[in-house]
Amino acid sequence: MFDFEKLVRSRCSIRRFLPTPIPREHLEEALALAQLAPSNSNIQPWRLFLTEGERTERLREALMAEVRAHPRELAPLPASFRAYRRELGAMVYGSMGIARDDEAGRAVASQRNYEFFGAPVVGILCMHRDLGLTDAVGVGMYLQTLVLGLTARGIGTCVQAALKTYPEVIRRELAIPEELEILCGLSLGYADPEFPTNHLKVPKQPVDKNVSILRTSQDTLRP
Repeated sequence: MFDFEKLVRSRCSIRRFLPTPIPREHLEEALALAQLAPSNSNIQPWRLFLTEGERTERLREALMAEVRAHPRELAPLPASFRAYRRELGAMVYGSMGIARDDEAGRAVASQRNYEFFGAPVVGILCMHRDLGLTDAVGVGMYLQTLVLGLTARGIGTCVQAALKTYPEVIRRELAIPEELEILCGLSLGYADPEFPTNHLKVPKQPVDKNVSILRTSQDTLRP
């Protein structure tokens, strides 16, 4: 239990990777472990497309070309949740030495999402478009299991919602079928230990902010 707790606490989002290749056996071990994740009716709804080498470079170049030609904003959050993104941005950009009012610096840093932060391996996680939220829970459990399996092997990751911003580029480059919905990206590799942001620990809310334990008829749900 202590080892598992240490593993969970050690995970963080990596935003600069070394070019060092990932040993195939380590990747395959983590993928096999993630395949054991639970899912509704054992559908195993996750579909993961991984790129290495030339295919990663090709995808990186195609995305960056589109970003430069047609820059887009990230999909907006509902108004009541936007403060979370602002707070996270302040922490991440601050750890990079980018001031809040440095719009050019923030734009350059944001574009590095589409370069996969230099990761040698890139994953695109999908789910069949006919499935729903219950099945998305299964995909989330798969992703977390994969991330922890990689972390246990010294391999860093960054789950990237930003890669949904240009789905048509990713779909074209990887020949992803139309019936699969692109959910997020995943950059994989060895963390650059000299990059301060790779050591950033983002604070989380106390448990009781997210969890309601109801014991009696007088107990009520938290808003």
